[in-house]
Amino acid sequence: MSVLTSPRGKVEVVHCRRTESQDVYCIKSLIRKFTHKLFGKLNIIYLLEKANLAVTLCNDKEEIMAQATFLDYPNWNVAKQDDWVSVFRELDSDISCTPLNTLFMHLFVAVDEYSVGCCKEILRTVYKAVPELHFIFLIVPSYMSLGSTLITVFDQVGNIPCLTYEEDFAVHICHRHSHYPQLHVRKARVEDHDDLMPIFMRYDTILKETYGEYFLAELIEAQDEENHAVVCEVEGAAVGFMSVCLRVNMQLLHECFDLGPFHGLCFPHPDDVLESPQELSVRGSQDAELRSSSQSFQKIVEESQEPVSPDTIENIQGKIAGEAASEEALSVVQNGVSEPEDIEKLSEASPGCAQDHRGSSRSLASLLRPEEPVHFRPIYRGASAAFCIQLFCIDEKYEARSLDFMNFVFSLFSDKNFCVISLPHLTPEFILIQNFVKVVPFNTCTVEQDLYVFHRAGLLKSINIRFATLLDTPGVENLVSTLMLDKNILEDLAHYNKAHKDPDVEYIRSHYNIEDFIYFSHHQREEHGHIHHFALNPIFRHYTKFFLKEILRLGFKSCLYYPVYPKSREGKFQNPYAHSLTSALHYLVPVRPRRQIVYPLEKLGINAPSKEVSKDLMSYALNHTNRKLTLEPKIAVNARIVVVGASSVGISFLETLVFCSHLKFNNLTLISTHGLPGKELLDTEQRKFLASDHCFNDKDYALMSLCSWVNVVVGRMTGIDRATKHVVLSTDEIVLYDHLILCTGQQYQVPCPTGADISQHLTDREVPNSSQRRYTGKVPCNHFILNEEEDCFKALTWIRNNFITTEGNVIVYGNTIDTYTTVETLLNLGVSGSRIHLVQPPPASSITCINNYSVESAVADALRASGVTIYQDAILAQWNDGLHPDPIYSASFTAPTEPFRLQCSMFFSFCEKKVDYETFKALNDACLVYDGRLVIDTSFHTNDIAIRAAGSLTKFSNRYYSNEWTHSNFSSKEIGFQLAAAMLYLFDPTLEPVTEPPADLDRLIPMYKGAKIQGGILPGSYHYLHIAKPAIPTPLKTQMAQPDYGLQIVTGSAENGTYFRIHINKYKMVETITCLSKEPFPASNYIRLFGQHEQLLNNLCARYNENLITDLYSYFTEPWCLAIFHDRFIDLRKELRQILASKEQQDLPSIEQLAHQMEDEEINPAEKPRQCLKRVFEDSIYKTLVERSTLDYLRYNRYLLPMYAWPGII
Repeated sequence: MSVLTSPRGKVEVVHCRRTESQDVYCIKSLIRKFTHKLFGKLNIIYLLEKANLAVTLCNDKEEIMAQATFLDYPNWNVAKQDDWVSVFRELDSDISCTPLNTLFMHLFVAVDEYSVGCCKEILRTVYKAVPELHFIFLIVPSYMSLGSTLITVFDQVGNIPCLTYEEDFAVHICHRHSHYPQLHVRKARVEDHDDLMPIFMRYDTILKETYGEYFLAELIEAQDEENHAVVCEVEGAAVGFMSVCLRVNMQLLHECFDLGPFHGLCFPHPDDVLESPQELSVRGSQDAELRSSSQSFQKIVEESQEPVSPDTIENIQGKIAGEAASEEALSVVQNGVSEPEDIEKLSEASPGCAQDHRGSSRSLASLLRPEEPVHFRPIYRGASAAFCIQLFCIDEKYEARSLDFMNFVFSLFSDKNFCVISLPHLTPEFILIQNFVKVVPFNTCTVEQDLYVFHRAGLLKSINIRFATLLDTPGVENLVSTLMLDKNILEDLAHYNKAHKDPDVEYIRSHYNIEDFIYFSHHQREEHGHIHHFALNPIFRHYTKFFLKEILRLGFKSCLYYPVYPKSREGKFQNPYAHSLTSALHYLVPVRPRRQIVYPLEKLGINAPSKEVSKDLMSYALNHTNRKLTLEPKIAVNARIVVVGASSVGISFLETLVFCSHLKFNNLTLISTHGLPGKELLDTEQRKFLASDHCFNDKDYALMSLCSWVNVVVGRMTGIDRATKHVVLSTDEIVLYDHLILCTGQQYQVPCPTGADISQHLTDREVPNSSQRRYTGKVPCNHFILNEEEDCFKALTWIRNNFITTEGNVIVYGNTIDTYTTVETLLNLGVSGSRIHLVQPPPASSITCINNYSVESAVADALRASGVTIYQDAILAQWNDGLHPDPIYSASFTAPTEPFRLQCSMFFSFCEKKVDYETFKALNDACLVYDGRLVIDTSFHTNDIAIRAAGSLTKFSNRYYSNEWTHSNFSSKEIGFQLAAAMLYLFDPTLEPVTEPPADLDRLIPMYKGAKIQGGILPGSYHYLHIAKPAIPTPLKTQMAQPDYGLQIVTGSAENGTYFRIHINKYKMVETITCLSKEPFPASNYIRLFGQHEQLLNNLCARYNENLITDLYSYFTEPWCLAIFHDRFIDLRKELRQILASKEQQDLPSIEQLAHQMEDEEINPAEKPRQCLKRVFEDSIYKTLVERSTLDYLRYNRYLLPMYAWPGII
């Protein structure tokens, strides 16, 4: 906040923020004729879209006072975008302008009365936001004066001609030192104590309490050759302090941190052991990658045998940059991980490669040849090349200049190349640390702090970025020789100048929400670029955004895209389309995929979307950056967030965090028995053993690429230590956490036989209930419980290896929907129906898994037609007549009448899902409140504030008196989203803090609105889908008997496979959809029908009552409904609702207000309320606004909805 005073004495409190698209109208209102003469006639939206930095100044009422726009190339076409440096250096040899330290002002507007103050405040903010910036140029026609505002901050340095027509332009410059100067740094003196103590006390009082009131003076007095204290000062007063020390515990750092990319922070020594005895080791490979980076720099320093000054650094920069830069090699481990990126993608490539790691943590081994050993660590015998920062503090006002310390402290240790600092891992990344590289800890790290490293070469400012040539091939070959994609990279480099491949922008626009970040229409096709490979020396890591910015400028691009393809199903490194890993991934933003319409292409004919839009390419996750994002920082979140369980809830939670584009979560970890789902173990053409909840599928996982952002630990949770905050795994390894998220859900368990002897002819009534007993014996090898895709894959492998398709009986035991999908899969695999026995235990309630008599009858008929034998109300008594159960040869069951025995070659169990015993024991031993399920409150908290839980694992506390409602009643995907939303306020400073609910609302459980879905392929090859609102399970007949049930619309018959049922509730909204079809249908389209008003569906009820609808499948393939299936239709609904709720005419209430007045009987119109509202709507401006908004929606989305006509199409 700053205070501006006008010449007339008026005062405004102002603040700066980044310009947003909604500011355009106000910016245009501030433009004057003089503005056009200075900057030319500008398209403001286009300018903001291409700007590197746009700043808006607002007062405390959020009224826009001023705005300025800056780009990295000059306006008025006085120089080429990619070649302006030499032109401007010729104006004044003292101005050392470079692309790194220079921006150009392309627009400035302000409220006249405060224009001078606004201009100075914006420039101060810009220099503060971009520490590398030193010069801002302003170019105007030579005959124009700058006016009374800009002339106060800009000085003319010369004239240059225009490239396109004969006219000179005046060049003006604004220097950093006039607004936010670099800080003067010097050795600290004892008299600085009084200036510095208020700054220290503002942040923390622990040092004073621990070491006494004069600890700082004592620290300054204790300076010697190994310990130095320095300060930065402004106008003679110290405003910042740094204490540095030469003593670094290298042994501890080598034991705890992966320092391979920095040669162990040591100078090279002939006796260094960089390779394993057999061949190039994992850690040695890291060193090999670095030979052209920090090690080469150290060799230069050794050769010089002289102190290295900043000037010397500048001179040798070319030598360093000219050699092959090493790709940033970052480990993925269970604690303190900073850059998981794509590495997990590799970790699961080989099923056995995770066994020797803590969990399944990954280090550089993930990047290298899989057969290399993973235990070797390099041994460095050279002298230490590092010093450390012991204490650092700076006044918040000058924090942006923190890096000014580094030149001075490196001059104090001229023979050292690295500066290190350790911090508690929950410390927010302040500006100084953002220029350091975070080092990845080893799995065995015992240090509770994060280590950051800075190389003296990171102070270089004259970095030269140019186009690659074939002459760079040897350097690149040296760089990528240890990477698995080395051949791909070299081939791409060889073909680089021959064939440029631009991204498929039409496909990207239609399949990804790229318009969350850009106005697509303002970017030409050739302005979109595709990143194939990106390698950067880690010591220059803080220049990544500058590198990306230069790629855009030199390549005349405005957008860059980086696709991440999933690995191949065969377990190879990646599929043939894969690119190399990019160390820039965290500087890009992940782009959400768009939900796609399933088009009836044959019916649409020539009105179908273009093939560029509708083609089906290999799925990939898309990452993006553009000119606007190059100078926009991300907020780093180092909190260790550990998710246990790869359920739909857990995946949805992680997805929500990952796609927060302005946040960078460095420590997301997933603990899962089989790692991330989506491995495509089963071919797409194979039937699925398990039913689907339609939350995520394999394509969704590919489009998210969670493995790029989440560290995956393959293992099972067996314990939680709440005191030390760590999770214990089944391998006795631990995973540390700050926030623990439990989403393990419930699983099918091995049934416990009752032990009844069927030779005694016992019935179900005479057998003790064993449903609550836990099976503790050995699980037979041919007994299968299917909970995940890996379980299904194992079952499928067993079937094929043991010839189950040709001989032996298969018993499917259970009464869930998964029993039906499994039977259908077995039939589809070729198992004869006569050898399949479906044994259904007594139901736990009167509600069946399908809850629809028509569907159940059709499925039962199909089972009988296939020869499948069905046994109802049967309870498992014994395996192998009570003898050793492994393998199972026979299974005995009791029934309401006579018991029976079945021969068995394979046994599938789908008894009631329960919480896994190991999970229960871990929760119980941790003293988490457990009452049949893990008890939580409405904010997902358990009785431990650091542990949250969600999904079917949980139940609400009894104090809510809602035991019938659990998370199982709701959509798992929505639960995961809400869980993430409930936590984001802890990490996102842009969100308002969560306020405690009123006392009377604290006892109400949240009610979520997303549809609960289940589907699959049932016996008879019936494709089944059921969509319903969240509710307490109730028999369908009971529901239909309610007086306010609503209307049921049914077409077709279940037996013929043409069944389509829609339930319209009393509010005329679609509440339930049930489909049973012999033919596949677009389930994703039908899911979009949920919650829509029947009139929106082309007056569905009226047409049905008039017998105009005989087949709902055909009805929903008609072109009129495709707009409803569009992913942005919900945005149109919100926009139209906003129009009707707004007061567009002063003398009339809004449509919404009018409806409320009628409902409250404040007005009593002569006509019916509906007719009255319709008349007012048609006679007012609302009809025009609604029509215009609807047509704009169709026009803007015409590339996906070409089947609609709009004005001007004919």
